Amino acid sequence: MAFSTSGQSFVPISDLHPNSARPSVAGMVIGKIDAKGFPDRKIVIENPLVQPKDSEKEERFSPSTSSSYRLLVSENFSTVRSCCNPEIETKLLSLLHLPIKDPQDYYSLGDIVHNGQSLNGNFINILAAVRSVGELKYFTTADRRKGQRCEIKLFDETVPSFLMVCWDNESMQLAQTWIPRETVLFIADVRVNYDGFRNCMTSTVNSKTIITTNPDTKEANLLFSFAKEYTEIGGLDDDDPEQANEVINLHSIVDVFTVQQIKNKAKDNVGKSDLIYGIVYAYITLLHIDSDVSKLIRSRCARCKYMIGTSGECTNTSCPDGSMNSTSIITSFDFWVDLSDHTGTLQSCNLVGSTAEKTLGYTVDEFCSLTEQQKTSLKWSFLLERCKIYLKLIAAGNARSGVRVNLLSCKVADPEEASQTLSAMGIC
Repeated sequence: MAFSTSGQSFVPISDLHPNSARPSVAGMVIGKIDAKGFPDRKIVIENPLVQPKDSEKEERFSPSTSSSYRLLVSENFSTVRSCCNPEIETKLLSLLHLPIKDPQDYYSLGDIVHNGQSLNGNFINILAAVRSVGELKYFTTADRRKGQRCEIKLFDETVPSFLMVCWDNESMQLAQTWIPRETVLFIADVRVNYDGFRNCMTSTVNSKTIITTNPDTKEANLLFSFAKEYTEIGGLDDDDPEQANEVINLHSIVDVFTVQQIKNKAKDNVGKSDLIYGIVYAYITLLHIDSDVSKLIRSRCARCKYMIGTSGECTNTSCPDGSMNSTSIITSFDFWVDLSDHTGTLQSCNLVGSTAEKTLGYTVDEFCSLTEQQKTSLKWSFLLERCKIYLKLIAAGNARSGVRVNLLSCKVADPEEASQTLSAMGIC
């Protein structure tokens, strides 16, 4: 049924048909391609031509809609303008948070990962939270066309990191409004593919995809609560799981910094996603390896990589493993150290995983078997010596300095090498 406001009548989309005479439609723009035809999300379309949809073309290139028709806007006969009527805006704004598909019709990220290549090339719906929004990356194709892309990392109760790639300006601009760890998305008709280079499943936004930000559904609200709780307990504090096993060629890192220079780099890098690598010759001035072992070692589920809670069970309520046992738990080093030189101190630097094992010279099991006296002796072997330390700096809004420092390698420095390097830097 048509509704009227301020003397103007509008036809509901559901009532449109080819015989509609000079219809006017008020609605919310929930998706558009890069051609900039509409200046705002609140628009009024006057005198469009109502046509039956081309089912083959619509299925391949256009978003799914419940209407059997489409509107053709003619430059000579039709008008598209922003709607400035508060009454209409009030009626329509809530629609921005309603998915265009059944809110229960979606794949979890775990389903996508576990189904693997059987979903390759399919268009599916996804409900997930935003883990991170990457910077725009610009490129030039072989035929000299310029383009850009943006990588979005998603997560849910089943998978801590899943890649979604945006190629068009509209979706990339929308992505810049998402707040990591606080935004939930219902992504309708996103294409999933097996990425042979990354050896994993990924998703790609295209002309069919419609993204609903913070959908007002029961499922989305539950996911939002999970994302908030999981973030608060530090579930996303580690590096991206996709990069956890990356192999970094330490020989490619040649820049040497003082602690103060590292701090300056960190300050300049706040709010950016750039990685900074460097070397520092410093002393470890805080190393609590002789404290409670539970503060040094983290346990994770071998299946989904989520943390094991104090009850000994996986904190992921949707974990496919269900009950825990000793063979389904992975333990690894995960603790902080402070690094100091004559210019200052870097606090709370991460020393984790295999890097910690190589630094200490012990695996987790071997370390746990050491006596307290042996742990104390190991501690002082570092506190008394200058070390050559390779670092990676990562932007982190929840860190005190805005940047998290990860140790990539830490060994007692060769005195002659350290002296020559520091002398070359003008440090006596």
